[in-house]
Amino acid sequence: MISVQDIRQKFTIIRDQIEKKVFDSYLLDYIETPIIDEDKLLILISIMDRLELSFSDIQNYALSIMLIQIALDTHEHISNESKDEKNRQLTVLAGDYFSGLYYKHLADSEDIMMIKSLSKGVKEVNENKIFVYQCNPEGIEKLMISMKRIESSLLTKLSDYFKVDLWNDFLANLLFFKRLLNEKKQYFHSESSILFESLKNIIFPGNETKLKELTGEQRNYLLQICDHYLELSKQVIEKGVKQLPYLNDLLEKRITMLLNQYKPYAKSFVEEG
Repeated sequence: MISVQDIRQKFTIIRDQIEKKVFDSYLLDYIETPIIDEDKLLILISIMDRLELSFSDIQNYALSIMLIQIALDTHEHISNESKDEKNRQLTVLAGDYFSGLYYKHLADSEDIMMIKSLSKGVKEVNENKIFVYQCNPEGIEKLMISMKRIESSLLTKLSDYFKVDLWNDFLANLLFFKRLLNEKKQYFHSESSILFESLKNIIFPGNETKLKELTGEQRNYLLQICDHYLELSKQVIEKGVKQLPYLNDLLEKRITMLLNQYKPYAKSFVEEG
């Protein structure tokens, strides 16, 4: 079993380095604070910690991948409806700036094959974002596969590169599970969600009704579909926790916390709505 203290120290050091890179005081006056996905960072460190890598290499790879993840997330949050053009321009520039940091750190590693591998991951993320954000995907299964790839492609490319792809199905479902939880929470709180918007267009084609104007029965049906995929991913995650030999206590605790956040809400949503 990996020492939790060792993992926690490595996690804290690298997270602090990321914060120093992305929390630019000027940019933060105009854009939303960049979100560091700590679960992805913990998974990255957990994968690499079992390999014969120096801590310097772990830092460089983890920092590079998290920077491009933040760049992709920053570009995703640009609002076409924003009335503040300066805000939009700075958000674009911030995303480009984080991308530049990513390429610099990878260049410093002089690992051409890793650069090529992660470039494929970035391409895969962007292709699937286009598919999802068109809000008119070809089917529920394809929509969910795209959501899963958006969340996991960068990390699965790293595990492929190091030939530890036994992580792939597990981490893809774990990150997909987390994304579904967040989309569901967002739908409850604001009745706005790219996932639920896409589901609505698939299930109720031609229906121009806004998400918040759907009937209770229609909303309940969308939530049942989301719950179905949450259940499927939960089964894969629980199986992986028992079978993967590389999990550390810190990651196991985080996985348990995520799983415990899931509660089927469909029935209560209709009753309360």
